Amino acid sequence: MGARSHRRGAGAVQSTNDSSALSKRSLAARGYVQDAFAQLLVPGAGRRAPLIHRGYYARARAVQHCVDAFLERMRALPGAPRVQILSLGAGSDSLYFRLKATGSLELAGAAVWEVDFPEVARRKAARIREVPELCALTGPPVSREPPSALCFQSSDYRLLGLDLQQLERLDQALAEAALDAAAPTLLLAEAVLTYLEPGSSKALITWAAQRFPDALFVVYEQMRPQDAFGQVMQQHFRQLNSPLHGLDRFPDVEAQQRRFLQAGWTACTVMDMNEFYHRILPTQERCRIENLEPFDEFEEWHLKCSHYFILAASQGDALSPVIVFPPSEAFTPVDPASPSGIFPASFVTSDGQGPDLKRFGHASVLLSQGLILSTGGFGEQEGRHCRVSKFHLLSRDCSLEWKGSHIGSSRASTQWDGRLYHTMTRLSDNHVLVLGGRLSPVTPALHSLHLCFGKSEDNSCLDLNVTISKAGPEEDSTLSCWRHSATEVSYQNQKYLFVYGGRSVMAPVLSEWHFLHIRTMTWVKIPVEGEAPKGRHSHSACSWQGGTLIAGGLGASEEPLSSVFFLKPVSSGFLWESVVTQPPITPRYSHTGHVLNGKLLLVGGVWIHSSSVPGVTVINLTTGLISEYHIDTTHVPWPLMLHNHTSVLLPEEQKILLLGGGGNCFSFGTYFNPHTVSLDISSLSAEQ
Repeated sequence: MGARSHRRGAGAVQSTNDSSALSKRSLAARGYVQDAFAQLLVPGAGRRAPLIHRGYYARARAVQHCVDAFLERMRALPGAPRVQILSLGAGSDSLYFRLKATGSLELAGAAVWEVDFPEVARRKAARIREVPELCALTGPPVSREPPSALCFQSSDYRLLGLDLQQLERLDQALAEAALDAAAPTLLLAEAVLTYLEPGSSKALITWAAQRFPDALFVVYEQMRPQDAFGQVMQQHFRQLNSPLHGLDRFPDVEAQQRRFLQAGWTACTVMDMNEFYHRILPTQERCRIENLEPFDEFEEWHLKCSHYFILAASQGDALSPVIVFPPSEAFTPVDPASPSGIFPASFVTSDGQGPDLKRFGHASVLLSQGLILSTGGFGEQEGRHCRVSKFHLLSRDCSLEWKGSHIGSSRASTQWDGRLYHTMTRLSDNHVLVLGGRLSPVTPALHSLHLCFGKSEDNSCLDLNVTISKAGPEEDSTLSCWRHSATEVSYQNQKYLFVYGGRSVMAPVLSEWHFLHIRTMTWVKIPVEGEAPKGRHSHSACSWQGGTLIAGGLGASEEPLSSVFFLKPVSSGFLWESVVTQPPITPRYSHTGHVLNGKLLLVGGVWIHSSSVPGVTVINLTTGLISEYHIDTTHVPWPLMLHNHTSVLLPEEQKILLLGGGGNCFSFGTYFNPHTVSLDISSLSAEQ
């Protein structure tokens, strides 16, 4: 790149350090990590969202895990060799100060070298000199006149201002700063290599392999650029004028591993952050983190973790035996079966056909064959992002074209309260029951809502009238849950709603269930036998043969589940039966489900045990055999996020309509699927 564009790019990359530093400061302030130095190095304040905290916590723990493994190995070596840590693109990170304060540097006989852009390094050096607590740890700076690249120097700390793309100068400056290439060295690169041009990053990795015969190279950065989340992630960094480089060449953990082995490193282990979080962190520590703040953005948390990796490459006698990531059965990757076919997708609404449904966490219901109502959720309304108060009606006219419209409840006796993650059940053509939901992660929606429809005064369109009735005692926990399911079942020729699972303010996962008698709107007790499923939320539930099929969901340890259960009607009530599938389904949640011709269809969702993207899983309920179907998105607006969405089955047309979906994509912005999408599932009938 030219000098001018290079300077602009460098400035944009430096701004990512400033944002990252504030996030790390907020992380420490909320108790996720013990770091008294983050606030000393970074002036200013500002509290980040819980999702950002979790993301930066995983990053901090992954890097610290590698640092600890390196230092532990060095302490175990005979002769206590001199140890070096070289942090590339260190920014405002506090690693040196944390290690010095705990005595880890002295214990390992280690010293730290940090490299970043000259402006970043000079700012950090100035900050160290003006903060007494930091100076006390570094000790007095070396008084001799330093080389131009050396911004700060003490007995065990060097801070250099250099461009990592200028390797000859980097190599010379490090040598002048007393870095010993023959000593065991830990190299760190947190979200650094991807900001370099591919040629420069390759050269840096190769240089490190040739320069340090005994070394461990630890990298944390992004991957998986081509799926929907990856597209939003890349667009975010392009808008910041700091595009992510090399993701197309090294899109997954396997490619990243080959990248380092081909550059000369003798061993390399890579895992995404979901695997690190569930496999490496102790259960007790995960539980601590999960209880620090109210949290209800699981989809975005798991998707963020699936798009970042931690890598440890090593070489040399001193470091080749080091096991950075010990084997564990706590997290087993799953490779879904090869796709049996393709379901073509097409969009059914556009700007010329009325307003589209841009929201997630909503509920949808088919009122009649040509009328679909969606309520609640978080989305776009009047040019801003908010909890949506308007209702969305998708209707089909005489020409069989679908048209979207927004309708309010200005004439209603009670306004919509802005709930998310509720359920909605059609009781008749003009009567819908809404159960549960939340207003915030600590504020449940306590009352059921009855939505009643009628014609407007000029008889030209549907009008909406909302009344509130209580479906049980005010303290009934059924009405204070969300991410649950409500499906119609039959018992003794009576219709009931089976309300199952979910989460509440007091319980992160609910395993209980309730029966609501539809005609009288009262909660009743019906005997249920058999071994009950594990508690879960964000699962799918489908009415079938008078009972309910429950599939997937997120369990108590925030891990997706692979089980399928059938609540089977029996003479005495109901019986839980496990549905055995071959092969087992890939654990998933935040999907939708439908039953068609004896087959259970699981649409979209989030899974963390596989690097692929969920399409549609089809389970033959007679044989238990599973088929996977890829969704062909060639003819729909991309990206298409199939989580936090709703779907409606149109069996006569052999189609599934996908409505809404999306989420808050970490710090990369909020994304809403722009159009309603139709899946053509007619190939299922052709296979019979």
